[in-house]
Amino acid sequence: MEEDGLLNVAPAWNSTAPAPLLNNHCAEDSISAASASDVQDRLSSLELRVQQQEDEIAVMKAALADVLRRLAVSEDTVAKKQPPGKGQTPLREAYSLSCIANGGSGSRRSTGRETTSVSVSKKETFSSAAKSGTERRKEARPQMEGIKEKEEPAAASDKAASSSSAATSPLPAPSPSPSPHPPAPRQAADCSKGPSPTKSRGHSAKRGTGMERSQSSTWESGDESRSKLVKAASTSKLLAKGAKNADKHKDPVISQAKMTTREKNSQAEGDYIKMFMRGRPITMFFPADVKNYDDVRSELPPERLKLEWVYGYKGRDCRANVYLLPTGEIVYFVASVVVLFNYEERTQRHYLGHTDCVKCLAVHPDKIRIATGQIAGVDKDGRPLQPHVRVWDSVSLSTLQVIGMGTFERGVGSLAFSKADSGQHLSVIDDCNDHMLTVWDWQKKSKIAEIKTTNEVVLAVEFHPTDANTIVTCGKSHIFFWTWSGTSLARKQGIFGKYEKPKFVQCLAFLSNGDILAGDSGGIMLVWSRSTAEPAPGKGPKGAFQISRQIKKAHDGSVFTLCQMRNGTLLTGGGKDHRVILWDHNLNPEREIEVPDQYGTIRAVAEGKGEQFLVGTSRNFILRGTFNDGFQVEVQGHTDELWGLASHPYRDLFLTCAQDRQVCLWNAVDHSLEWTRLLDEHGHCADFHPSGAVVAIGTHSGKWYALDAETRDLVAIHTDGNEQLSVMRFSVDGTLLAVGSHDNFIYLYTVSEKGRKYSRYGKCSGHSSYITHLDWSPDNKFIMSNSGDYEILYWDIPNGCKYIRNRSECKDIDWATYTCVLGFHVFGVWPEGSDGTDINALIRSHHRKVIALADDFCKVHLFQYPCSRAKAPSHKYSAHSSHVTNVSFLHNDSHLISTGGKDTSIMQWRLVEKTPSLLPCDSPLGLGEGLMLNSRVSNSSLPAVPLTPTPTERALPPLTLATSAPPLAPCAVTPPPTPIEAATPAEGAVPTSNGTQECFPKSPSPTDLTPHLSECTPPPSESTLSPKDSLDPSDDTATPSDEGAPFSPNS
Repeated sequence: MEEDGLLNVAPAWNSTAPAPLLNNHCAEDSISAASASDVQDRLSSLELRVQQQEDEIAVMKAALADVLRRLAVSEDTVAKKQPPGKGQTPLREAYSLSCIANGGSGSRRSTGRETTSVSVSKKETFSSAAKSGTERRKEARPQMEGIKEKEEPAAASDKAASSSSAATSPLPAPSPSPSPHPPAPRQAADCSKGPSPTKSRGHSAKRGTGMERSQSSTWESGDESRSKLVKAASTSKLLAKGAKNADKHKDPVISQAKMTTREKNSQAEGDYIKMFMRGRPITMFFPADVKNYDDVRSELPPERLKLEWVYGYKGRDCRANVYLLPTGEIVYFVASVVVLFNYEERTQRHYLGHTDCVKCLAVHPDKIRIATGQIAGVDKDGRPLQPHVRVWDSVSLSTLQVIGMGTFERGVGSLAFSKADSGQHLSVIDDCNDHMLTVWDWQKKSKIAEIKTTNEVVLAVEFHPTDANTIVTCGKSHIFFWTWSGTSLARKQGIFGKYEKPKFVQCLAFLSNGDILAGDSGGIMLVWSRSTAEPAPGKGPKGAFQISRQIKKAHDGSVFTLCQMRNGTLLTGGGKDHRVILWDHNLNPEREIEVPDQYGTIRAVAEGKGEQFLVGTSRNFILRGTFNDGFQVEVQGHTDELWGLASHPYRDLFLTCAQDRQVCLWNAVDHSLEWTRLLDEHGHCADFHPSGAVVAIGTHSGKWYALDAETRDLVAIHTDGNEQLSVMRFSVDGTLLAVGSHDNFIYLYTVSEKGRKYSRYGKCSGHSSYITHLDWSPDNKFIMSNSGDYEILYWDIPNGCKYIRNRSECKDIDWATYTCVLGFHVFGVWPEGSDGTDINALIRSHHRKVIALADDFCKVHLFQYPCSRAKAPSHKYSAHSSHVTNVSFLHNDSHLISTGGKDTSIMQWRLVEKTPSLLPCDSPLGLGEGLMLNSRVSNSSLPAVPLTPTPTERALPPLTLATSAPPLAPCAVTPPPTPIEAATPAEGAVPTSNGTQECFPKSPSPTDLTPHLSECTPPPSESTLSPKDSLDPSDDTATPSDEGAPFSPNS
């Protein structure tokens, strides 16, 4: 309520209008007055004093009320000052502020242009209630002249019972008279930039004529008003303490401020940014080259990432997920990527349509279309990612249909195409408690039938190859034969009778005569035949499947997988005995071979070229072999959570280590494994010595190893503490090694003989939580480190690993590497609403242009460097299905390597500039040649393969390829479209291996292969999905996505 220019601002301060205030004073004075004349004199004096103090009181009320509001809503919101005399409007930039109006119902008015917001302030202690009138006069004048916002540091609320933090809103220029309009309520997340006053009912005051008057007025408050101020300050002090606990999980806040006099005693003078994370302030000083923070900008980098290679395979907890396509490519999946790998040409293509972990795979009878099912997930905002099945074209990699959205509960456990009707239908098993079986006409995207199967685990589903109305499912202690008629499914349970009922029926296959072969966990194979005779009473209905033959001891242990060969023979894979057995047409064993123990147990068997066959194993290997020549490894990867990653200092090599105790050195050019070694401990972090001769590996137990990078021999072994080591970092010259531990210490070693000899040098002690990241200065004298409680500390190494208290001394150090996730140059990478654990790793490129980031939401981001603005835009990329644990650029910045945690995958991304396509739009390129070029350019090949683009060739200007094919429709490189634009690809454009669009003709498949254009949506990430299929519609607006703009893989 506004009355005579004052506002009723807060319950903590029961303000009154001037007239009632005078009456109260008159009433009190009249009681003690000796005569009526004394009363009149004192009344006149009080009127004069109140007139003089009116504006100061209004400012004080607004300040104290504002701090109560700020502490109760968002603990530390700060505002940017307007420098006196420059006439600039304050730029407000709030990093994840809570948009809460305090009691107002009107809308906020703003005359300035809207922008992303920050709060800039001159930081001072505001405890006027404890000061004398003289001190108040000295303080009030610069306060009002500068019209600056004030804020108490967060730590100040714990220092004195009578002091409180107070902050006033940025004020407009003084006007000769008060505004006649009532104030509008102020929103906490004000993003306006302009001179219009923003007020909140009950928390703000008008600034009018009294503003100028207050600059020369005196402050001679009486005992009563002073006691009221002290009481109000104490109240805000108590509320501030309570608000700290209440707002513990509030969003981070960024504020720019100058040091107070009190802070100058312990820290150097200078401007800095303060970011709050989970209520903890993080201070970052401006480097000397930042003259005006308002000029700092963060934009999308021109560089992009393109997925080039995927290392790994998901075999540990999956089955029957390896197949050979007619194109000569092996199709399999890992994380959320389906990989098509040509092992002869050493090329990969990738289907990137899934949003979470792929769980199962089925190939259409035409061997072109593929169906893959994924599990349920959750995005970064907590919204569910619904499990579904995607049917896609393996030639063009375009999505044909997305089915089951909103139908499946937990995930797609298994699926199969029909065979008798040329693959028109698709059967799917949901992984929910009831294991629902659904039958779909996938081309029409319609569910035909649905029924509960059992509460027990269902492991496989198959359509009968000759009887279109028969579906078979198997799993724990059961095999069911389903008769499908129209919209109904009728179940017939397999009766084992005199045969022992197995614990699990693991797999199914169909013999040439229509009989069904089932392998179980006891190593037995049973042949189920349809009965034609009348059954005995109580023995089941006519036409039911019954056991006609039993093959005992087919394997020692489980019969895990069955594969029907083209010539009618059968391949079986055993779990425990590691054997692959070939059976003739009469199911007599012909040949067998044992998979070596180091590869794990068998999870999938598939027919290969000629006499070859493919085997997927539980240790994530894909093997290609024959019974005569044995096995050759085609795909391999880690089998447990993966964290450690290091790039070689001058070669195209990188090293990974994981909780499976494996250390692997990979060749990024050949996409091959150079060597592997098994440690005694779980590996967690690694770094190469600058010479490249030695690599240091930290483990979970506090022990660390130094290995020869060529021979993998053990060079040295040391132990620091008994907790996990989180970071290993050699100095630039290789003479020192810093080891960051979860025991809160950084251990220093002197290094000699090119990394072969280590001596303890010292220990950095001062962090209050575990070390997460650290970087060296170029002169090897200083270390910057981050910890689990969001500290940024600096260390003077030559002076005994001393903690540098004056942190501004290090603000201009140009760090040799930048892996710390907290710092002035990188704080803009933090997402809105972050709790401090959302970013696992980041790294600055060697050319210092971009930052790559690994987050907790399965995404890899690419930011511009430096990134010193809140909510900076980024290109983001989906491929992992678990938290991305680490990222590292190769020595020449040609590629980025990222590692997944639980998905155990390694992704190799090519760093490309967004340039015009290497394929001119008027180039008459045929589909086959286009796909060939796409495959070759998108993926590096072995040196022996011709036409492999070198890094130099990738940077060449556009090529012109002439053939006799008709010219393509013109296309253009356009900026990232809006989500609606991205949802409608251009006619004739098909997605590339990364889901981006190129001007190729449509796939020359049969008419039924070509769905409606709206269904051929590129698959790689949320921004390229159509609105009806998109599972995360807001990501591309909050963080611009790379895949939204069509550009050639050659760009």
